[in-house]
Amino acid sequence: MENQYCRVGTVTPMTTGRQAIALLENQYQNFMEKAANMEYADAKLVEFFEQKAKKIKIMLEKLMQ
Repeated sequence: MENQYCRVGTVTPMTTGRQAIALLENQYQNFMEKAANMEYADAKLVEFFEQKAKKIKIMLEKLMQ
């Protein structure tokens, strides 16, 4: 039997250029939709999703410059 190595916790580097921008835009939209859908359910969870979206938006703005 061969050794197997666990990859839990490893990070895949983000692609550069247009692929990174498209990925971040998709994540931003996803978090904003989750925040909108949870608006009446859990305020803390909505705040979490909005904060994640805000961080992604800042990263997007830096990439666009």
